[in-house]
Amino acid sequence: MKQEELKSMRIGMLMGGHNAEHEVSMKTGSALSAALRNRGYDVVDVVVDKNLPAELMRAGVQVAFVALHGRWGEDGCVQGLLEAMRIPYTGSGVLASALSMDKVVAKAMFRQHHLPLIEDKVVTRADAKDMAADELPFSLPVVVKPSKEGSSVGIHIVHSSEAFGAAMKDAAQFAGDVLVERYVKGREIQVAILDDEALGAIEIKPVEDFYNYKAKYGAGAGTQYLFPAPLDEDQTTQVLDICLAAHRALGCAGVSRVDTILSDADNKYYLLEVNTIPGMTEASLVPKIAAGLGLSFEDLAERILMSAALRA
Repeated sequence: MKQEELKSMRIGMLMGGHNAEHEVSMKTGSALSAALRNRGYDVVDVVVDKNLPAELMRAGVQVAFVALHGRWGEDGCVQGLLEAMRIPYTGSGVLASALSMDKVVAKAMFRQHHLPLIEDKVVTRADAKDMAADELPFSLPVVVKPSKEGSSVGIHIVHSSEAFGAAMKDAAQFAGDVLVERYVKGREIQVAILDDEALGAIEIKPVEDFYNYKAKYGAGAGTQYLFPAPLDEDQTTQVLDICLAAHRALGCAGVSRVDTILSDADNKYYLLEVNTIPGMTEASLVPKIAAGLGLSFEDLAERILMSAALRA
């Protein structure tokens, strides 16, 4: 959509939602609202609850900026509602959002496109509560994660059989199957995609074992962010190509963030996941990458807004 057209319309900033990522979504939405208002857009904040359709109509929302994370926001549910109400929205469409949110289904799509993946075992929530580590097709350590959560909610790195059971029970509290992956020690390299272009790669060096919720959002977490990621030219080209291919494999649109691990053992990249609505807080990675390229937060917010469309 054109800038002039959008400035004549009411923009609804959808934030909050009913899940474990509510607080992060509120921070994302608030930051984006402020940025767009500074650029002269008519923005109304919409805190999402079960009355969302009525609230969208009451507020006169003509374009939706989706700043929701996790279930019922990043998984295609809200996108489907917006399609039915004929309100253009930012980000990926219904199908791409649903595919990306389910880590098990997303990995199946990645396999079809021959992208590099870590070995895994998918376990139902019912079976997860009683499963033992010796039933896995690979040895410890492993990563245990819910298949339908984001922001590292419910993720555990497990080094012992005793810890495995507790991790599985915790992950089984969340929606979807439990995904168990062989643990790959390495460098965490993440890539921002905007308008079907790989912007750049950033390396995250958390103090914790991995880039968990505390490392992402905790005050004084001590996480280091290296942009551009200190990679050689071939490594940089390779990770940008892998991440853009993952974005395209799921049919994503607008902005996304793609996560990889560069293995210490074999110096190969392994694709982890695609985030169709990446965080936009002061600690978030996509704004850091954009800033490193000279794209301000307001520029980034405006670019994402201009990608709003109906996609069904």
